[in-house]
Amino acid sequence: MTSLNSYNGITPKLGKGVFIEPSAVLYGDIELGDDASVWPLVAARGDVNYIRIGARSNIQDGTVLHVTRKSKARPDGLPLIIGDDVTIGHKAMLHACTVGNRVLVGMGCIILDGAVVGDDVIIGAGSLVPPGKRLESGHLYVGSPVKQARPLTEAEKAFLPESADNYVRLKNEYLQQT
Repeated sequence: MTSLNSYNGITPKLGKGVFIEPSAVLYGDIELGDDASVWPLVAARGDVNYIRIGARSNIQDGTVLHVTRKSKARPDGLPLIIGDDVTIGHKAMLHACTVGNRVLVGMGCIILDGAVVGDDVIIGAGSLVPPGKRLESGHLYVGSPVKQARPLTEAEKAFLPESADNYVRLKNEYLQQT
């Protein structure tokens, strides 16, 4: 088995400069933007719907990414969409949700079906974003269930693309060693 696996004849598609650590496993209809990275033990299944991961986004160790199938209640099901310059912390679980651009999802977070995370958001470690919850752009969210804590500072907003850039540099170092 390789990291990239077909499902129903569809194999993940990678942009330029993408890094997939060999222990990560990706199935089916998944597309990664340029300079994205997927780290050890990530499991991503684009089997019953699709996953899109934006440019320069990083999916860290032990994260699970999945989608929702089509049903009578949801004729189109729900995909998983992750924007550009997103950092998904270790052991997060994202299921059929939408994450905007320049977002930090803390370690161990769970984001559930139909949740929508705006741009420029930080979600604290261990937080739970319930199904259908909308997180407004420009804020820090914490807790289980998640609650808006406060607006982000300018320094925090500046850190979000910096975090993504740090992982672009790191994945480039890994790519040079292979």
